[in-house]
Amino acid sequence: MAFSLYDATIPTFIQILGATCGLIDKAEAHCAEKGVSETDLLNAHFGEDMLPLSWQLKWVSTHSIGAIESVRKGGFSPDREPPTENLAGFRAQIGSSIAALKEITPEEMEGFVGQDMVFTIGNKLRMDFLAEHFLMSLSLPNFMFHATTAYDLLRHQGVVIGKLDFLGTPRLKVPATA
Repeated sequence: MAFSLYDATIPTFIQILGATCGLIDKAEAHCAEKGVSETDLLNAHFGEDMLPLSWQLKWVSTHSIGAIESVRKGGFSPDREPPTENLAGFRAQIGSSIAALKEITPEEMEGFVGQDMVFTIGNKLRMDFLAEHFLMSLSLPNFMFHATTAYDLLRHQGVVIGKLDFLGTPRLKVPATA
């Protein structure tokens, strides 16, 4: 069986988004246990030139289901609307992203192959792609960057998480039945 665009994207998005929901659960527990405000946690960042946790959490949805929705339209421009202001809001947003991704069929994803796709940032930047190249060389790396940065920020803020929390549930080989 050939490896498909669907196989390369959708299951990975769902796996890491699910893990991110688990990170949010642990962040909420951390806030309750340590008396840390969610606002302070969501505003944590590594430097003034890097966006805070709230934007990292927002953009895992933007670069997963948002990327697929953009491929459907043939164009992507980063969503600059302010992120939600609490962890429950991010859990809901990511849950909606997972639900939407589960509705996408392999046939739809394969139908994107060869389609034109344009990435823009206002009037500053325009990048022309084929849809599959946009997903694999821009959106998927951005998705992993923001998921990893969210994980790192939470860990840096003292949330007790480890690598398995980031990985979530891997897609294991199902043993054959006799």
